[in-house]
Amino acid sequence: MDKRHLEVAIAAGGTAGHINPALALAEELRDRGHHVTFYGQTAKLEGRLVPEAGFELVPVVVSGFDRARPWTLVSSLARMRRAQSQIAARFKEKGAPDVAVGFGAYVEMALLNCCHRLGVPYVLHEQNSVPGLANKALAPHAAAVCISVPAAREVFERKERPDASVVLTGNPVRRSVRSASRAEGRAAFGVEPGETMLLVFGGSLGAAHVNEGVCRLKHELLSREGLVVVHSTGADGFDETISALALTPDEQLRWRVMPYISNMGQALAAADLVLSRAGASSIAEVAALAVPSLLVPYPHATADHQTTNARYLTDAGAAVLVPDDQIDEPVFADELLGLIDDAARRDAMRAAARGLDQTSAAAALADQVEAAARH
Repeated sequence: MDKRHLEVAIAAGGTAGHINPALALAEELRDRGHHVTFYGQTAKLEGRLVPEAGFELVPVVVSGFDRARPWTLVSSLARMRRAQSQIAARFKEKGAPDVAVGFGAYVEMALLNCCHRLGVPYVLHEQNSVPGLANKALAPHAAAVCISVPAAREVFERKERPDASVVLTGNPVRRSVRSASRAEGRAAFGVEPGETMLLVFGGSLGAAHVNEGVCRLKHELLSREGLVVVHSTGADGFDETISALALTPDEQLRWRVMPYISNMGQALAAADLVLSRAGASSIAEVAALAVPSLLVPYPHATADHQTTNARYLTDAGAAVLVPDDQIDEPVFADELLGLIDDAARRDAMRAAARGLDQTSAAAALADQVEAAARH
C-alpha cells in the first residue's frame, strides 16, 4: 500500500453504472488515507450521489455530440476546451492531483486530457464488456487500463498496449451493497426466513418488456407457496405494472411493487433469485452478493454489450440467460419457474458466483491507482 497520502481526482458521471463503481473506489481510497475529489456535472446524477457519499464534486460542463447532427461537434469541442481550462486553473490554484481515474463517461476527457498535458498519471476503469469511446480514446496514455470482465481485454490490447497495463480488477461495488446481510434484507422487505424471494428489476430506468413478461406469470408465481416477489418497475413502468397486475389486498402481501429500490444491497442480500437486465453494475452487484440470476440483456445496448456482460456470470454457471425476444416464448416461463422450484440448482449457482470473488474489485483497483502514483 502507498504510504503517502495521495490526492486523487476521479471523473465519473451520467449514469449509476459509471458513478457507483467510482464511489466504491473512492470509499476504498479514503479508507487508505487518501483524499478524493470528483469532477462531474452537477445537473447529472453525480450531482446528487457524490455529495451524498461525502465527497467534493468540482463542476464540469461538457456535452457529447450527436453523430446524426455533425454540427454539434463544434459546440462540444468548445465546451471541452473551456472545461479543460477551468480544471487547469483549479490545479494551478490548489495543486494538481497525484493521480487521476476515469470511469468511461464523456466528462472524464476534460480531466484526463488536462492531467496528461501536466504529466499527471491516470488510470482508466471500464465497466462494460464492450468499451466506450472515451476510454478507447484515452487508453494510449493511461498508466493502466482496468477492466471488469475478460471480454474487454482484446479491445485495449489491440491498442498495442503492453499486456501488463491491462488489468482485470472486476467492477467495484459500494460497501453498502457488499456488507448487506440476508437477515437485515429480509427484515427490510418483510420476508420471512422460510419464504423464497424473487427480486425483479431492470436497472435504474426499469425494463418494460421484463415487467410485461413477469406480469403475465402472476398466477403461476403466486401459486408457488411461500414465494414473495419484490418488483422494482422503474419510474416510467410503475403505473402500467400496477394496472397489469391488478393485485388484490391479499396478493399485495406477497407481491411488493415499487418504482425504485434505494437499498439495493439489502434487496440482493435478501433474494433467492434475481430477474434483471445485464447492465455492468447489476452484474457486479449480483456477483458480489452471489445471488442466482436469470438475466435478460437489453437488446439495444451498444454492440449488444449486455449479452457479453451476462456471459461473465453464465459462463461461470452463476446465471441463466434468456434473450429479450424470448420473453414472450415458453422458455422464459420455463426457466424462471424452474429456478424458483429448484433450490438445489440455485445453491449451485450461488456457489459458482462466490467463486468469481467480485468483492475484492475495489481493493484491486485502488492498488492500481496507488501503483500509478508511485511510478
